[in-house]
Amino acid sequence: MRSGASSAIPHYSVSELNGAVATLLERGFAPRFLLDATAIKPQLKKGHLWLTLSDGQASISAVVWASQLGKLSFMPNDGDGIVVVGKLNFWANRASLCVQVLEIRASLGGVLRQFERVKELLDGEGMLDPGQKRPLPALPNRIALLTSVPSSALADMLRTAKERWPATSVLVVPIPVQGQVEATICRAIEQVGGRARALGIEALVLARGGGSREDLAVFDGEALARCLLACPIPVVCGLGHEDDTTVADLVADYRAATPTAALVAVLPDRATALAGIQQLRQYLLQILALQLNGAISSLKQLQQRLSNLHPLDLLKQHRLKLSHQRQLLRALSPQHLLARGFSLVRDQQGRLVRSVSQLELGDRLQIQLDDGGVDAEVRQIQ
Repeated sequence: MRSGASSAIPHYSVSELNGAVATLLERGFAPRFLLDATAIKPQLKKGHLWLTLSDGQASISAVVWASQLGKLSFMPNDGDGIVVVGKLNFWANRASLCVQVLEIRASLGGVLRQFERVKELLDGEGMLDPGQKRPLPALPNRIALLTSVPSSALADMLRTAKERWPATSVLVVPIPVQGQVEATICRAIEQVGGRARALGIEALVLARGGGSREDLAVFDGEALARCLLACPIPVVCGLGHEDDTTVADLVADYRAATPTAALVAVLPDRATALAGIQQLRQYLLQILALQLNGAISSLKQLQQRLSNLHPLDLLKQHRLKLSHQRQLLRALSPQHLLARGFSLVRDQQGRLVRSVSQLELGDRLQIQLDDGGVDAEVRQIQ
């Protein structure tokens, strides 16, 4: 830099000016910053990703060097809302300024727009109809758990599975759960669905632990939604926090608030089942007691009937009956009347004389008494 004697205005060469600007930027600007923007026309050139960042009123060029490109968790499309972690790059030889991108994340606005777009598309096709939801298995023998490995969410889910229903086998399928991994998740779901019958898998759980809504953007993908809809076994989603809802949650057969809640939904509760078994056992014991008492009562009745049909008892009954009949015959017998002082009078033809009108003087009569009989003659009729 040169200064004239007659003027206080700094005098630069082009190189000096550009160098001064570079120094000013290095000293006066943060080494890293977050930038909210919309990605405009991202394209690969010689292994580097070039794009323009815009907020609708201003724009700036940006680049992701090839060495950093493979580390990105999100690859933007044209028009995507993004949050960039970057720093300024200023090339002094041509006074060119751009943002060197270190990381790209989907912005909340962009994520929600993607969510609404896919939701409206699937809803228009009738894919979100609640009537299409499949019931979860009551007592699954095996389930597939697709989640990040290792993770605290996985540890919580496995602990919950062991506590609730250890009889169910849990097949853990590791998957990435953030970034440009939709195709990988779809392949894992297709593989599990294709071998579900052979492996005895009765339900699929897709889970991811907490994070921002932007971190769940991969679960808003149309391809993933259609993959879940095509899965031959019921799907349970437990993604993020209770307030987070993704497209995957909407198409799943059951949406759980958290990963742990997903395991609670698909597995029965051992304590509840035990209480139910004990209640059923008590009910069965009561039924058996009633049936046993009824059988004992019937047996006693049969024993009584059998006892009444014993030959000796029957003989006693017949003897008693004969005795009663004998007494009745004795009471009705004429001989019994004769013993009481009555007599029977018959004419010569042996007919009982019931009235004096049957007799005439001189008729011969036979009078039967208790201990014998006498012959008599009618001498007088009164």
